[in-house]
Amino acid sequence: MDVVDLRNFYGQALGAVARRFIGRGIRRHWRGLHGMRTLGVGYPIPYLGLFREEAERCLAFMPATQGVVKWPSERPALAALVDEFELPLTDAAVDRVLLVHALEMSQDAGALLREVWRVLAPGGRLLAVIPNRRGVWARTDATPFGHGRPYSRGQITHVLRETWFTPTGWGEALYVPPIARTWFLRSAVAWERAGATISAPFAGVHLVEATKQVYRAIPARRERQRLVPSLEPVLAPSPRSARV
Repeated sequence: MDVVDLRNFYGQALGAVARRFIGRGIRRHWRGLHGMRTLGVGYPIPYLGLFREEAERCLAFMPATQGVVKWPSERPALAALVDEFELPLTDAAVDRVLLVHALEMSQDAGALLREVWRVLAPGGRLLAVIPNRRGVWARTDATPFGHGRPYSRGQITHVLRETWFTPTGWGEALYVPPIARTWFLRSAVAWERAGATISAPFAGVHLVEATKQVYRAIPARRERQRLVPSLEPVLAPSPRSARV
């Protein structure tokens, strides 16, 4: 989706509800980031404000195919337009990475996660907000969560392990159906509480936290063994020459 569509969605009542419930889920995983270098990739600005005052630094990288908006609006810009597969950071530059509207929108999710692995410091943590394949929000294109590729838990686990991350925590959000009627949104809190209580499988998004594998497994290659004769050939006289 274009960055203008994303900004317009979060400016609406339904987008405000999504930001509220997803923000709560993010806060449950990351309660305090004091002194940490935090990076958001995709369209993370509705949620990076939770940490801007406490983190050492807070940056937002938006893919070139999506576009970029100025953030924050009244301070020096902390957002940049980047190539998602070549982030303009050195190795091990940040402590936390937040992915929102990134993994499901990427043309190569594996390459994106490997680049995130590169810029994360040892012991760093990744938190990804990903549309749930079984959720109602992924079945309508009226919201950004209905665009791109939704994931199941098993698919998320597979792609994380393939890119040298270990999932350590799970959460869900957006149990309320994506109905933008004002009278319906008044019951959003009740929907969210009921869904979380019964652990309903139809939540709109997964929230998965993962740690960076510093010592990852490397496939072993067997060296070719050189075949050496056990006996070296020698010259020996023939029986005829021996009689002579």
